[in-house]
Amino acid sequence: MNFAKNPPIITACIVALLLGAIGTFSYSPFDIWLLAFISCAGLIWAATLEQRKTALWATFAWSIGYFCTGVNWVSVSMTQFGGVPVVVSYVAVFLLACYLAIYNLLFSVLSHQFKLNNPFALAAIFTFTEYLRGVVFTGFPWLQFGYSLIDSPFAGIAPILGAEGLTFLVIVASGYFVKILKQESKTLPSLALLAVVFSLSFATRFLNFVQIDEEKQPLIVSLVQGNIEQKMKWDPQHFNFSVKTYEQLILPHLGKTDVIILPESAIPALENQIGGILNALDNLSRQTGSEIIIGTLYENEKEELFNSAVLLGKNEPYDLHASERYNKHHLVPFGEYVPFGSVLDWMREVFILPINLSQGSFIQSPMMAKNNRFNLAICYEIIFGDQVQQNQKSQNADYLLTITNDAWFGSSIGPWQHFQMARMRALELGKPLLRAANTGITAIVNANGKVIQQLPQFTTEVLTATLKPTKGDTPFKQFGSWLIYGLSLICLIISFLIRRR
Repeated sequence: MNFAKNPPIITACIVALLLGAIGTFSYSPFDIWLLAFISCAGLIWAATLEQRKTALWATFAWSIGYFCTGVNWVSVSMTQFGGVPVVVSYVAVFLLACYLAIYNLLFSVLSHQFKLNNPFALAAIFTFTEYLRGVVFTGFPWLQFGYSLIDSPFAGIAPILGAEGLTFLVIVASGYFVKILKQESKTLPSLALLAVVFSLSFATRFLNFVQIDEEKQPLIVSLVQGNIEQKMKWDPQHFNFSVKTYEQLILPHLGKTDVIILPESAIPALENQIGGILNALDNLSRQTGSEIIIGTLYENEKEELFNSAVLLGKNEPYDLHASERYNKHHLVPFGEYVPFGSVLDWMREVFILPINLSQGSFIQSPMMAKNNRFNLAICYEIIFGDQVQQNQKSQNADYLLTITNDAWFGSSIGPWQHFQMARMRALELGKPLLRAANTGITAIVNANGKVIQQLPQFTTEVLTATLKPTKGDTPFKQFGSWLIYGLSLICLIISFLIRRR
């Protein structure tokens, strides 16, 4: 087909824009995972068009459609809580999409530069550009195709190769669809190879790397969803309301639950300002035999401020600087700190950022609650699979735990995408995941990434369940992303060797 190989530039951009936009529907809350392959085929088609100029413009158009629809929730916090005009918020989303498009443009440039159109080589290049998207300027690995496949028949790849491995599958499969469309390869051999790829991918679901650890005692956990509206959360006039809400939710579970978990920055004040409240909770939990993990804002002795979580109810009484805690490592750019120091300091007013937070260590000790290890990640950092994996390898934790406050993004699709990415961590590492969120989505996810229990969004409730940890290790837990990087390197080497023959 001449159109498939060399379309008019305007037509190519329109088609690419639409195919990019539909990709958003492959993710939660829509979960039409088949659309990931269709949308991705649009990217590969655009990026590998014969005319380089057309390829770059079409790739850019695809990226704008994909990211403007997929991360439109960014505008919600700016308009509803930052007082930013709607038009300005949409401009910000567009500029973010333009930045993220750079990595897809690089994908197109490299595929043209090295004259590679083999789907496995394209998947290897895309793995590299997605790696860059996940680390440059602290990274923003949102909307990676692999996450959309968590409920697909091919999800068994994740415990081996991680979310990147599932993305690799999407690129390979979509690449062959495009080759058939462009008539660049014979249909039957390509379909046969696709059948093999899909069969092997499907077969991974029958591999069991972890099992329930029957030797360990069951753990009763209660996840508290306070449902404090973001507009009133930091209003001093509503401080007592927030405290009273959590008090009413916690008290009935003391002595009945092993571990009670509250969301990110549950009490809206610096930790050193609420010492009386925390001491009271600490004493109550110790008396009743429960332990409490609560999100706080912690200022250390060096006057560094951290997004933190502290453990109450241990044998030793609560101490501001001595109690067991976790400090968030991966901070949100323009949300928790302004990057590039004084250069962009003027943006504090635009993004209502009162202060820069400090980073916790990349690798931290597990939080030990009721003789169980918890691998903790606060909010945004659960999307960084490498960080969670390396901490899990170091800690050998029994459970993954993430606390968050997604109230910033209202009823948009953002919290659902965030939750989907958290679920992937459980599947990759073969560990149950607990998620306590201020307005939702509060849930318990099993070691296969499946939701066991979940609270409705925007309700004031407590989710209580009895859990058992797993034993065994997934390949991803042991080797992280190095397996998919190694596979990508092998594919590139073989592709270059074949091209030279």
